[in-house]
Amino acid sequence: MIVKFLVAAVLAGTPLLFGTLGEILNERAGHLNLGVEGMMSLGATAGFIVGYKTDNFVLALLAAFAAGAFGALIYAVLTVMLMANQNVSGLTLTIFGIGLSNFIGFYYVGKSAEGTLKLPERITAQMRSVHIPVLSDLPVAGELFFSYNPFVYLGIITAVVLGFYLFRTNAGLNIRAVGENPAAADAAGIHVTKLKYLNIMAGGGICGIGGAYTGMITNGGVWISDCVGGLGWIAVALVIFASWKPVKAVFGSLVFGAFRILKYYVVKDIIPIPDAFFDMLPFLVTALVLVATSMRQSRENNQPAGCGINYFREER
Repeated sequence: MIVKFLVAAVLAGTPLLFGTLGEILNERAGHLNLGVEGMMSLGATAGFIVGYKTDNFVLALLAAFAAGAFGALIYAVLTVMLMANQNVSGLTLTIFGIGLSNFIGFYYVGKSAEGTLKLPERITAQMRSVHIPVLSDLPVAGELFFSYNPFVYLGIITAVVLGFYLFRTNAGLNIRAVGENPAAADAAGIHVTKLKYLNIMAGGGICGIGGAYTGMITNGGVWISDCVGGLGWIAVALVIFASWKPVKAVFGSLVFGAFRILKYYVVKDIIPIPDAFFDMLPFLVTALVLVATSMRQSRENNQPAGCGINYFREER
């Protein structure tokens, strides 16, 4: 029972992991991008439609990444070049992404003779749990660590690579410097604008892959409007929970994933709590995390100092 619960928590937390990693990259670049929900929605639509049309999982992933990066590019142009308010731009991106996602989904559903969209068996087979010889057959450990679909392994690899990039490379040091003090980074010869664009778009692409997970895995390969369902907002709070560190985001996504599926593992005859409470629980915990973090004064775990503040080079 416990093993099955943990496995389900990992699966439920995977889209949160991608959204959190993408937002960490954005905030490390000095941009509080509240458009995670919109970028995930764009990725969900692009990944699903390309997968539906091509039967190719890799192409679907690339399309989801490109769609998320496209949404992030819009945000970058507004906030980096045009100096628009970051919070307003992010909220606008969320509205735009969800609206465009639903519009495209309705369009393709309307063209379908069945009145619905379902991924073909060929691509569904590519997304099934990966069987690793010997390891997947191990008792307990095999199911707990080696029984997941490709998205899960990709998410963990992305977290490790992103953590190495941010904290073990010169490029990562540069982007952290940009996020803390862009004027000082600029004076040191770091190309601030270029790094902001690249990292904001890469973060958006990662969010897009998380959206593809909700569209292609969570809903069983059937297109459903608003499939992201608020996960982007939880991801924004998870960034704080993870202290802006990619590897910690893996643990955070597991915790919040557990909250998402808790209602399926509570014995209702013993604890008569309505399902609506469990549906609300992840968002309640999100609010509590935000409140608790706002009271924390640790400099190491604080948001990058330049986050949310547009950099105008002529003012330095």
